[in-house]
Amino acid sequence: MIQRIQTLYLLVVAALVAVTLFVPLAWFGVGGERYDLYAFALRSADGTAVLRAPVYTGIALAAACALPLVTIFLFRRRMLQVRLCVVEMVLLAAYFFFGHGVADFQGLKPVAALPLVGVLFAWLAARAIFRDELLVRSLDRIR
Repeated sequence: MIQRIQTLYLLVVAALVAVTLFVPLAWFGVGGERYDLYAFALRSADGTAVLRAPVYTGIALAAACALPLVTIFLFRRRMLQVRLCVVEMVLLAAYFFFGHGVADFQGLKPVAALPLVGVLFAWLAARAIFRDELLVRSLDRIR
């Protein structure tokens, strides 16, 4: 299971999304006060939660973090793995475009681009899983 390259790709996706869950994604200032946007809350500079409104983005990120880990253990059902990788790509792309596009930030932090990097690694994993499926099918024809 761990020797497959797609497993490593899926672990990278899970790690990238886990980092995105716990670090500030963007910042902006209002009235001389600086605020940081996290996945589950908007926090002031001293760390107190000001607003818990973007909960849907946090839930989407938590699901996007758990999905690759679940996908790893479905190694006997390769086509389901490919479908779950596609769901992961859609979830991360939707999070990136809808989660960051609704507010006017003064600055996005570089970690905000990690979901797009996760989309790339999920695509690589889906491609490797599909190659494995084609290899298994070709070997079944030989027998």
